[in-house]
Amino acid sequence: MTLINKILSVSLHSVSLYLLVVIFVLFSGCQTIPLSYFSASRLPIAPQTKSQHQAQSPRMPLATHEFTFDATHDDVIGRLQVIQAKEEDTLSDIARRFNLGLEEILHANPNVDPWLPGEGTPVIIPTEFVLPNVPREGVVINLAAMRLFYFPKAKSSKSQKVITHPVGIGRVEWKTPEGLTKITTKEANPSWIPPESIRKEHAANGDPLPAIVKPGPDNPMGTHVLRLGWPSYAIHGTNKPPSIGLRGSHGCLRMYPEDIKQIFKEIPVGTPVRIVNQPRLLGWRDHTLYLQVYPTLEDDKRNHNTLLNASLTRMPTTQKAKLIDRKRIKINMALLREATLNPRGVAIPVSNSNITLQKHIDSATPTLNILPFNANWDGDNNRHLTATEVIHHINEKSKQNSQKLNNPN
Repeated sequence: MTLINKILSVSLHSVSLYLLVVIFVLFSGCQTIPLSYFSASRLPIAPQTKSQHQAQSPRMPLATHEFTFDATHDDVIGRLQVIQAKEEDTLSDIARRFNLGLEEILHANPNVDPWLPGEGTPVIIPTEFVLPNVPREGVVINLAAMRLFYFPKAKSSKSQKVITHPVGIGRVEWKTPEGLTKITTKEANPSWIPPESIRKEHAANGDPLPAIVKPGPDNPMGTHVLRLGWPSYAIHGTNKPPSIGLRGSHGCLRMYPEDIKQIFKEIPVGTPVRIVNQPRLLGWRDHTLYLQVYPTLEDDKRNHNTLLNASLTRMPTTQKAKLIDRKRIKINMALLREATLNPRGVAIPVSNSNITLQKHIDSATPTLNILPFNANWDGDNNRHLTATEVIHHINEKSKQNSQKLNNPN
């Protein structure tokens, strides 16, 4: 008998999510988003009420991209937060405000309308992270989480700094490779030379590309690029910020403009880059064991029940598990199964015996819905789409599709 029941796969998408992804497809440029995105499972969770998170006074938000932790003791950083949506908010607005990717905030809030959350609606901010289970040095990118972690060289063996940001990754047919490489060059205001394969694809779709896309607002590489040791792959910015946190590129890793600008300054040439795909993450914080579960990528065919069972079996023998008060912890199997069946990307304390998934989410720290102190972003929403623009462009796309059907030649 395995420790975990087989994952259920249920396709339960809201009309709002469909429209959200459709409009990103329309404006993705070279950063297209596959129709296979629509097959992602989203299991229903009991809706939150507006009173559940109002018992405490909200805290001032702090920047959610830079943390310091005890590398010899802990694997978990940040904290789970909850804010109340403003009347004009979309989940895309809130995601960028708190340095999250689109899928991160959608999975954490499966019953919240992405376009019209509604004033006062609680929105979970999943800014507590279990670090990937790899050497914590240089750049580490977890494809399942669509998140980058940068570990600068530590000044002591104990205190470790980590900088983390959401990323966009390659779509299924242009998947981002896994493995170990390094930063080979850095370039500000880059030109983009589209490979012949990408130019052919765009030409076939009626959207021809020039041989060279010069620096500027139409350049999909944005303002900064960190080139990798793998030819044709890079970490770069974007001219379409709402696409961050989706599978939409031709294999490169995209970041918010404000994030790539800052991390460009931090990361030196020669820094190792390790890309992994870990949708289920186990890690310690104080005397508690956490599990963070992300939806598996649609082309990931591994048996993650078996992999998690193996990780749980090895856990008691690890150095961190042997620390005082950790040897006697017991896994809350009901909570573990619930977290696995409902992959919300929220770090869950699975060694806590008296808690459910919803009870843990209800314990999120109430936080003011304002730009965090020391955030990279300045709050400029100019590149976000309005609901009016969404409706207009969906109508235009429908007209184009109808014309193609009526005039196949």
